[in-house]
Amino acid sequence: MPELPEVETTRRILEPHLLGRTLVRLTHSDPARYQHTALAEGRRVLSTRRRGKFILLELEGETEAIIHLGMTGGFRFAPHRHTRLRVELEGETLYYTDPRRFGKWWVVPKGDYRAIPLLTRMGPEPLSAAFTLPAFQQALGRTGRRIKEVLLGQEAVAGVGNIYADEALWLSRIHPERPANTLEAGEAKRLHKAIQQVMAQAVQVGGSTLSDATYQQPNGEPGYFQLQHHAYDRTGQPCDRRGCGGRILKTVVGGRGTHFCPVCQRV
Repeated sequence: MPELPEVETTRRILEPHLLGRTLVRLTHSDPARYQHTALAEGRRVLSTRRRGKFILLELEGETEAIIHLGMTGGFRFAPHRHTRLRVELEGETLYYTDPRRFGKWWVVPKGDYRAIPLLTRMGPEPLSAAFTLPAFQQALGRTGRRIKEVLLGQEAVAGVGNIYADEALWLSRIHPERPANTLEAGEAKRLHKAIQQVMAQAVQVGGSTLSDATYQQPNGEPGYFQLQHHAYDRTGQPCDRRGCGGRILKTVVGGRGTHFCPVCQRV
């Protein structure tokens, strides 16, 4: 958390507050985590976009501010007890919050991602035309790593994290520990479609807010996709697939808690 749907929701809500406005001052006390932010001060925001789990602000003077929300990062329109960075605009202030302090900011020359190498090797966006089935099949065929690990790695497809990997694998009836290069053509096709479907639905309802409520939209509202979860965080509950009869189990794959149905997602 946050993953593509939460980051995209945040970007869309922030964009009207940022676009065309000048970043007057960025105030924080952690220059190692929020790097070179003074370079953004006095520059107007020309555009906002998202790449995987990153928010990228294009600024005047061929400069970019890049934001990774980490596990608990987000924005608020009012001061918050976990505020880590204040973004002072003309007539308004945004508050970047991060209880666990895993988020990071970089201000760099436009397109210079040497400090963020993941941006240079990230795969296609799942909701873009670049996410084609043939390219996805080729990416899976090149590795014997477990399919859950491949999805989390960001190179086969961008923006998929723990929650949405579990949901897409459940929807496509694929066990999270299957070696990626053992997926048959029909299975890869189901997974490709499931990733697109899960991501589109999650973005539409503002992402997922879990029981710890660490993710909220900048306006304070929760996301609502957790009401549609079929696998993630449903350990011990009956599988939602009609006629299945299984119960959701939890295991660990690639160091991440992983939820699946052992009946309809067989190895």
